[in-house]
Amino acid sequence: MKKWILAAAISAALTACSASNVSTSLPQGVSLVETVTTTESGVGIPYKKYQLANGLTVILHQDKSDPLVHVDVTYHVGSSRELPGRSGFAHLFEHMMFQGSENVADEQHFKAVTEAGGTLNGTTNTDRTNYFETVPSNQLEKMLWLESDRMGYFLPALTEEKFEVQRETVKNERAQRIDNQPYGRMGERFNQALYPAGHPYSWPVIGWPDDLNRADVNDVKHFFQRWYGPNNATLTIGGDFDEVQTLAWVNKYFGEIPRGPEVTAAPKPLVTLDKTRYISMEDRVHLPLLRMAFPTVYASHQDEAALDLLSNIIGGGPTSLVYKNLVKDGYAVQAGVSHPCQELACQFSIYALANPARGGELSDIEARVLESIAEFEQRGVTDDDLQKAKVQFEANTIFGLQSVKGKVSTLALNQTFFGNPDMIAYDLTRYANVTKEDVMRVFNRYIKNKPMVVMSVVPEGQTQLIAHEDNYVAPAPQIAEQAVTGLETVEAVAPSFDRSIMPTPQAAPMITVPVLWTDTLSNGIDVMATTSTETPTIELMIYLNGGHRLVDVKQAGLANLTASVLNESSQLRSTEELAQALEMLGSTVSFGASTYQSYVKVSALTSHIDETLAIVQEKLFKPGFNSADFERVKQQHLQSLQHMQSDPNYIANSGFDALLFGDNTPLGISSEGTIASVSALTLDDVKGFYQQQYRAGNAQIVAVSNLMQPQLLSKLQGLSSWQGESSALPALAAMPALEAGTVYIVDKPGAAQSVIKIGQRAMPFDATGEYFKSYLMNYPLGGAFNSRINLNLREDKGYTYGARSYFSGGSEQGLFQATASVRSDVTAQALVEFAKEINRYQASGMTDQELAFMRNSVSQSQALDYETPYQKAGFMRRIQRFNLDPNFTQTQADIIRNIPKEELNNLASAKLQLAEMIVLIVGDKANIEADIKALGYPVRALAL
Repeated sequence: MKKWILAAAISAALTACSASNVSTSLPQGVSLVETVTTTESGVGIPYKKYQLANGLTVILHQDKSDPLVHVDVTYHVGSSRELPGRSGFAHLFEHMMFQGSENVADEQHFKAVTEAGGTLNGTTNTDRTNYFETVPSNQLEKMLWLESDRMGYFLPALTEEKFEVQRETVKNERAQRIDNQPYGRMGERFNQALYPAGHPYSWPVIGWPDDLNRADVNDVKHFFQRWYGPNNATLTIGGDFDEVQTLAWVNKYFGEIPRGPEVTAAPKPLVTLDKTRYISMEDRVHLPLLRMAFPTVYASHQDEAALDLLSNIIGGGPTSLVYKNLVKDGYAVQAGVSHPCQELACQFSIYALANPARGGELSDIEARVLESIAEFEQRGVTDDDLQKAKVQFEANTIFGLQSVKGKVSTLALNQTFFGNPDMIAYDLTRYANVTKEDVMRVFNRYIKNKPMVVMSVVPEGQTQLIAHEDNYVAPAPQIAEQAVTGLETVEAVAPSFDRSIMPTPQAAPMITVPVLWTDTLSNGIDVMATTSTETPTIELMIYLNGGHRLVDVKQAGLANLTASVLNESSQLRSTEELAQALEMLGSTVSFGASTYQSYVKVSALTSHIDETLAIVQEKLFKPGFNSADFERVKQQHLQSLQHMQSDPNYIANSGFDALLFGDNTPLGISSEGTIASVSALTLDDVKGFYQQQYRAGNAQIVAVSNLMQPQLLSKLQGLSSWQGESSALPALAAMPALEAGTVYIVDKPGAAQSVIKIGQRAMPFDATGEYFKSYLMNYPLGGAFNSRINLNLREDKGYTYGARSYFSGGSEQGLFQATASVRSDVTAQALVEFAKEINRYQASGMTDQELAFMRNSVSQSQALDYETPYQKAGFMRRIQRFNLDPNFTQTQADIIRNIPKEELNNLASAKLQLAEMIVLIVGDKANIEADIKALGYPVRALAL
């Protein structure tokens, strides 16, 4: 809930808002609350705010820069509206509301939005639930029809069967995101200790399993009736639309929905602790983790801003005290401090992942954290502390306004929690006015010598590493007799029009590909860029062809390790001094590497691009290659690799690549490397790879900014002195022969889920040939939410939270895979369903209806492809990297419109031969192996 803007940097592009409430001719029952427009000074998001007679708040923000609209419906209900022992309802409803309503058939919501070329989702947190769609602008009326039908006409379509399927889906989501993830159960255990019994934040948003099992369909109906009325909702629309027409549609579709029971604000008593509470947990992890938190205030409290700045000073990055005392000295692999705020409560949160190479004792980590807090008290707050924290926060908000979705989300959030969409200028003032005295005052009031919760998470069997023996046990949960209170009878109103008729979209908008320009620096570096004036920012990427592919497999991880060292000190300044300089600018500079390229990612306010590029050049041309930096970064990398061995998805990805491409090629070994390969790397190796990779001959630049071509080229002249020829890639070793039809099992004892991967090698990337056509072919099988695979395994069977299939390709090789994380007890059944869907599709191909769906969905989705700077940058990079015709999207559009179904089905027949594929499963071997063997598959154990 934090929003900051740097006024001086953006006054020319984002201007402040002045409010008026002058009324114009409006549909009956619609009232104009306020109009907020731009002025010549300050910052803000222009909008108009309306209210319908039934209490629905409507916010309209026009942005005609792209032919799209973003629709958001936010209900002021999250898990905090639930009762003890009745958790999980709000999140369950996020799922239920996609399952059709009286006039929208089962799965039609996803199908309608996807076929319209849009994207959609819903999210739930402690305090609100939102549903949102981004679609081409001609599809707005259809979105309003969909959202209004589930707001006003959901219950007639709610069945016991739908309820049971979605309850299973939620259980699968919990298994995938919590039970089967390292540290997954930490948050819910921690909150039980931090908040009093019965506090609405003391249970997880996803719900306790027993509470989900306790619920019945009538509980769900009552929860909907209590909280999902229009008077507890905000409808926010942003993008390219006609305001008069949009208001008429809003009134038509939402105006007749009856008002729900009245909703009052929840109380916000400050949370306090009587003493420090120690708790601990064993988990299937490698790195011991310490988590600490002090209860503080709540969102928008007068002390929130000062506490935010305090957290930044103590632990907000490489210049902080916690970083210096824990990470810099090698006692922690990672550590940080933050002050997350929710509507009812905030917490001053500290975490550290202990470095086992330094012992891993969490008592030592706790002592060092407390020493850092004491050090802050002694040294106090400096002017630079305040300035860098404010600038960082302020710049972050500008980058958050680069999309219509970002602006709509900001307006909706502020209206929902504070009753005022126009909070940017207020927050700017709030944070700008924080003083040193304010920071010390909140430190003394909420942190110094105050009780806290301290949680230790240690590897199984290593309880000797905990910080302190447990002294707190959460009380047994209470169970409310009823799932809902405050329910009132609301009389249904018959609609005045036939709601069963889906609106027909208007003419499709003209899709405008960004206007690109290309140039070459004097040393031959290609530059491709486009101008975007929506925000006064520059997003710049320096790509260096090579990356992991340039490295001998025996040195796997070298490209990543070199990039990490380049993120550290230069010959002129230390890591901390460079970080401080960037923080004072509100800029970020990050070196990284992937399979085929190394890169430098630069984000800056345009007003600070000269200073930022000077730092880029310092890091790039005068790297420090400090031995202490190298040893620390290498140790962090090794511990990270050990940690990832606890993640079943990482295990599955690395194992599958090794099977397909072999462990003697860089395509078969992760760019992160292995423990053995990284352990053997030296600082001289890093220096050697730097000389080979970071040459002008390997470099290409992509940029999105508000500068014209001559201005940007002038800024880039400092890179013209860069020298060096391009580096040739080594020959790629032969690929291994696949043991087709074999199921490989990686044992993960006790796993709640099995990660399944089915696939084979496939063609490399191309933009308009067989690869692209195979993408179109796969779309109905596993490329969309309502694809055959996902509807079967998730919606029909309830085996998984999500299943899909796709083709992925690089410049040399590609793969096809079908994948899902499924409940451990249905692993064999899920494998059967995957095989059934793939075989059926391979034999018969897509239907005429699926062909029409694919054509509509893929072609219309192009309206969403170029909105944000990074979408534009990604588009340009594809052109650069694969040497594409800048008009390749027009060729793709022609293919989408005209490719015969027979050609696509022939591709399915040729590319989806299940008998030629292998299967990898990461799961509990003891529980799944017998059932898989019973299916007739040859099974092999795979050790990674």
